[in-house]
Amino acid sequence: MRGSLAVLIAFLLAGVPAHAAMQYPDIEAQWRNPTANRGGNPWDPGKPMGLAQGAPLTPEYQAIFEDSIKAQRAGTQGNNLGSTCRLAGMPKMMNFAEPMEIVIRPGTTYFIPMQDPVRRIYTDGREWPNERATFGGTSLGRWIDTSGAGRYDVLEIETRNFDGPRVFESTGLPLHRDNQTVVKERIYLDRADRNVLHDEVTTIDHALTRPWTVDRVYLRTSPPRWLEKNCHESNPHLRIGTDDYYLSADGKLMPVAKGQPPPDLRYFGASQSQGE
Repeated sequence: MRGSLAVLIAFLLAGVPAHAAMQYPDIEAQWRNPTANRGGNPWDPGKPMGLAQGAPLTPEYQAIFEDSIKAQRAGTQGNNLGSTCRLAGMPKMMNFAEPMEIVIRPGTTYFIPMQDPVRRIYTDGREWPNERATFGGTSLGRWIDTSGAGRYDVLEIETRNFDGPRVFESTGLPLHRDNQTVVKERIYLDRADRNVLHDEVTTIDHALTRPWTVDRVYLRTSPPRWLEKNCHESNPHLRIGTDDYYLSADGKLMPVAKGQPPPDLRYFGASQSQGE
């Protein structure tokens, strides 16, 4: 009987790819970033935002970062273009402020945030495709069984092919303007708590003096929250040319920094008050 069962199982699995017979980890759920609503959203969740991140930047990009910090203290957005609804891109899109759903399908794993575009990780063994550069890049991954228990427990991902500009976090912590970034990830459940998900992210970028690895931690959302979000809704920030401005509660254009001049009005006629 046992021999017949073994033959039957072998027959049923004949011609089935090896990955189809493996079990995936229990990560098909909605996950939230526990640091998102605690006075900031740092890239390295173990450190405060800004200069305290201790990012291994080159002198050139350290100066760019410090200029961004000074500009934000003066009231502008600095090196961060998120207020203009510019896509976050990688790796910042994994610093999501709203919950993200993970959906696993043979050949592709989907990360579905509420606001950013869906991220697709191709796990079908394809080579690097000839695709146009995007803010999220192209992600190739592979599921691995590190324990030999017949069940996948780690998803390894490499992402390339970027458009920009992109930053790590909203303080304007920069990536290099050449967009030659390579992002490598290892995603796995915490062994002590199955409601904790780790994403070990290593960023290789010419703005950095060395690869920079952080452990992004997410918590399972139970029950999940399904909301609709759009960056343009209730966004009072405006960028006109290269300058930041702000809309007051009554819809009037306001400066964001002391002594900031109004935008160039050369194509507008004189206002009624100016003509009187």
